[in-house]
Amino acid sequence: MENKMENKNPLSDMMRTTMEKVREMVDTNTIVGQPITTPDGVTLIPISKVSFGFGSGGGDYGKAPKENFGGGAGAGVKIDPVAFLVIKDGTTRVLPVAVPPASTVDRIVDMAPDIMDKVEKFFDKKEAKETL
Repeated sequence: MENKMENKNPLSDMMRTTMEKVREMVDTNTIVGQPITTPDGVTLIPISKVSFGFGSGGGDYGKAPKENFGGGAGAGVKIDPVAFLVIKDGTTRVLPVAVPPASTVDRIVDMAPDIMDKVEKFFDKKEAKETL
């Protein structure tokens, strides 16, 4: 059972409005896009990754509720292309979209497996020399 005071709380109203706007931005057509058909009969369906964040806060000041309310709410949405489904002559393939690293940290994370392989090979060579 829902609390009647919660329905009349300005913070709840802000949160509800913000989430409605996020819901408008993020729908199924954002993740799996509308099919695109080329003149030669190939159908492309874009696939994206959607990330979003949401935050809000506020407070009542004074004795009477809602008279001295201060608050704020915000949200952000990030959409990254991931791949295309390519359909031609009844055959479906996934064509990944390589997104270049956005920052130095992203580049380091992308390079981590290669770095680990090189470090392991270095220690393997060092151990082999020590056993001789």
